[in-house]
Amino acid sequence: MTIRVYGIKNCGSVSKARALLESLGVGYEFVDFKKNPPSRQDIESWIAKSSLQELLNTKGMTYKKLGLKDKNLSDEEKIQAMLANPSLIKRPVIEAQAFIVGFDEAKISALKC
Repeated sequence: MTIRVYGIKNCGSVSKARALLESLGVGYEFVDFKKNPPSRQDIESWIAKSSLQELLNTKGMTYKKLGLKDKNLSDEEKIQAMLANPSLIKRPVIEAQAFIVGFDEAKISALKC
């Protein structure tokens, strides 16, 4: 199975995940949100594998800059916001035999098995 790591090159969590995979000798394909933003289908698929709450990065600068905390957004509006601003998606998103959102050393290390 191909492991795909989605994120932004200069994101600290993405860098840590990529470095960990490389140190474990695990091959992966990197998909840069800036060059290849996720589609609605990608986002809906990720939500189905985790949850909208897990996928939406409410701690990041983009979320704060857009003032989304003060808006009572519907799920559809949250998806629209992620489509317009992929940096609202918690990173990295890793698709493999497991589905991982965010940096989780134990889960990422388990991909070596």
